[in-house]
Amino acid sequence: MIRVGSVGLGAISTNVHVPGIQASKDLTLAAICDIDAEVLAEKAEKYGIPKDHCFTDYKELIDCPDVDAVDISVPNNIHAEIAEYAARAGKPYALEKPVAMNEDEALHLYEVTRDCGVRNMVCFSYRFKPAARYAKALIESGAIGRIYHVNMQYFQAWGLPIMDTGLRWRFVKSITGSGALGDLACHAMDLVTFVTGEKYTKVCGHLGTFVHERRLLTGEGTGKVDVDDFSNILAETESGASFSFEITRFAYTRGNYQRLEIYGEKGAIIYHLDREEPGVNELEYADESTGRKFVKMDIPEEYYGDQMQSFADIVNGCGDGLPATMADGAASQRLMDAVIRSAELGTWVDVRGYTEV
Repeated sequence: MIRVGSVGLGAISTNVHVPGIQASKDLTLAAICDIDAEVLAEKAEKYGIPKDHCFTDYKELIDCPDVDAVDISVPNNIHAEIAEYAARAGKPYALEKPVAMNEDEALHLYEVTRDCGVRNMVCFSYRFKPAARYAKALIESGAIGRIYHVNMQYFQAWGLPIMDTGLRWRFVKSITGSGALGDLACHAMDLVTFVTGEKYTKVCGHLGTFVHERRLLTGEGTGKVDVDDFSNILAETESGASFSFEITRFAYTRGNYQRLEIYGEKGAIIYHLDREEPGVNELEYADESTGRKFVKMDIPEEYYGDQMQSFADIVNGCGDGLPATMADGAASQRLMDAVIRSAELGTWVDVRGYTEV
């Protein structure tokens, strides 16, 4: 069994990472870390972790001899710092996205991880959706031919004023780096790259903020929002295909809604997430054999995967090559920085070679 130490015990850890560790045949949760002592004590009781394996300092967790690998799900501004410490300690790590606050930080982390020879995974979680993996296989088989257009929507609603969301860290640039761009658009752009195999050559970004002040979580008053609420992106790829992305936290009624449309010379594919039921992913397909009408596809069992089991497979040297690694994480950060520059300049930005790290 691979003994995992989890750093950060917030929602993404509690709802995704730890359940995945517990469900894996190869992983066991051995230690936990959080700067909030009350949260740490609560989770220790819930997960049955002894006190001497509970830490408020991530370095102590990583240095613990009973920890073989590290799972990192903390705010963005300390992603790279913790992952670098794990890499230098020789311990494999799974890291939430975005991997860093900027391109330089991401490239540095990639180089340290590479030089230390540490196995790693970046948690671009939608690569594990069966519908996305099946769509990828169909495209690789040549089923729809050359790709002409891709449209990706990623909509959530929790930023709307009627939701009364307070000033979480995701609204503070010094902690999060960017808003909807780093939270949602990086997922969307990685998913499109994963499914289509296309590489971007230039991007044009439009970022904006609707709500500039939000109530403080600590009491009365408000604080400044200094990141984007929405991120619209146009992109061109090496093949000349035209891609577009619509990303927002202000889509009324949407929970974690995704719709990816891919139009090729011989057919088309539509991937859905959260269309009718939360978490449910679906795939529609159209070509001559369907009478040029979209039909819902049954997804073969071989396209089902699990994020944390995939991390275990990576650590054990038997991964399938489909999860994202630090090379993908660094490329994603470079791409996001280019989108920010584009939005600031009001023009297209060249990103050729952004994947070369």
